[in-house]
Amino acid sequence: MLDIHTKFKRQAEILGLALMRDGSLSKTELEKYFGVEELTIKRDLENLRASGIDIHTTKGVVEIQGTINQESLKSILIQYLGMCYSYNSYDKPSELMVRKLKDKALTNVVVIQRCIEENRKVLMTYEKESGTEKTEREICPLQMFQSENYWRVLAIHDGIIKQFLLNKIVDIRPLESGFKPVPKEELDELFANSWRSWVGNEKFEVKLLLSEKWTKKVKPRQVMEKQEIIDRKDGWSEFKITVNSLDEIAGWVVSRGNGVKVIEPEILKQKVIDIASGTLGNYK
Repeated sequence: MLDIHTKFKRQAEILGLALMRDGSLSKTELEKYFGVEELTIKRDLENLRASGIDIHTTKGVVEIQGTINQESLKSILIQYLGMCYSYNSYDKPSELMVRKLKDKALTNVVVIQRCIEENRKVLMTYEKESGTEKTEREICPLQMFQSENYWRVLAIHDGIIKQFLLNKIVDIRPLESGFKPVPKEELDELFANSWRSWVGNEKFEVKLLLSEKWTKKVKPRQVMEKQEIIDRKDGWSEFKITVNSLDEIAGWVVSRGNGVKVIEPEILKQKVIDIASGTLGNYK
């Protein structure tokens, strides 16, 4: 692991340990735990303070004053998980992309990321669904993300926000022309209503009825950023969420079988019936 990664990983872990121990973590323990000198831990604490975290050593004890805002926590968590995931786990989306595109995979990612940061347009040659036809498309890349075993790029194309699979980009070239960036808050909102993957910026208010069995399974989880579970006297519950795709949630309802029922909207109820009927039709 690169030294810069080792340094950030250690600092994130110091923060996590300090939060867990709540005033009972000594600087000496950290030195032994990470196998580093006192000066290294001192620099780590200085770096954390420079990033806006009020962490200090008082009489040899590492303490965090006040609370850490959610944006800082999210940023640290994303970087830490990304680092651990890339080094220690099987990353199927990346594996599939490299297998298909080879060195072009790295080129795609680097060019897109640079253009995201510089708000520059990209000209790409993209494979159509058939896999044989290719077309040139000019896009304004906004964000790369993983979903359903693929790396994807969220981009503006012909004035509409769409997603493209990175392993279908055959050729890519940064353009000189720029574009107006989409505010981070708007991007976050787009993903907030994604059930499994980002499929559009529509919003559907969904209300499901969960049996006692499914209530116990869903209740402890934070399935969506915004969700509401209302208990009923009979042991069932109402599960309210906002999603951007009725097809995805319909597939989820059908896969759960008995005990998950659509209350509204009516169009979702019909989608569930159609999927279930079609599946049963395969076995007649």
